[in-house]
Amino acid sequence: MSAKSDPGRSLALLWGSHTRPGRSGLTVRAIVDAAIELADAEGLDAATMRRVADKIGVGTMSLYTHVPGKAELNDLMVDTVLGELYTGVDEPAGHGGWREGLRYVAERNWDVSLRHPWLLDATGGRPTLGPNAVLKYEAELRVLDGVGLTDLQMDSVLTLVLTHVEGVARSHAGLARAQRESGLTETEWWRATAPVLERVMTGHDFPVAGRVGEASSQVYQASADPAHAFAFGLDVILDGVQRLMK
Repeated sequence: MSAKSDPGRSLALLWGSHTRPGRSGLTVRAIVDAAIELADAEGLDAATMRRVADKIGVGTMSLYTHVPGKAELNDLMVDTVLGELYTGVDEPAGHGGWREGLRYVAERNWDVSLRHPWLLDATGGRPTLGPNAVLKYEAELRVLDGVGLTDLQMDSVLTLVLTHVEGVARSHAGLARAQRESGLTETEWWRATAPVLERVMTGHDFPVAGRVGEASSQVYQASADPAHAFAFGLDVILDGVQRLMK
């Protein structure tokens, strides 16, 4: 949400009807679905009001009858995509104990971030408090309810897991963008880079960086492996959460 947007207006729009057609037959849902399709294909910047109107086949000004501006459209897009996470509020907690539940929460958020990379650009410091976002928070907290954590610890643990997912998803998105722009896969780029890096580092005193970098790159066949970072980091976080249990 931008600084110029009206939080009250955005909340009313998020919680209002998205399927009720206007006089032209246009609905909020149709606008949001078109914007998401554009963002999935070309990134968040492509989902302008003009491009969305062109995709639907209406005049740009007709969109403003339903959605006041780009900030509100972004909020609607985010909340709509968050609705893909779970089929019901008890879904995450239904995957065994708290550890399995948190792993499921992390994996579902990871999958949605990979399916909609623009989501990382659309979410800012303040949450989008639409119905799907609130359901997501409730569903994910239920995994941790009654396991020996305080309410503050529950919120903090969930935040830790989700920020881990977001951070690694950003790394994944950055590597994917570099691959598109360079025309090289990560393996191809690393095979071209590694010999040069070894040559220029010769004579410099970087023994630990050289040893660890060589060991990890042999496993990754790349400079990094976001999937490994996601799984490894999640295991370490879950082990740490276990120590908080009373």
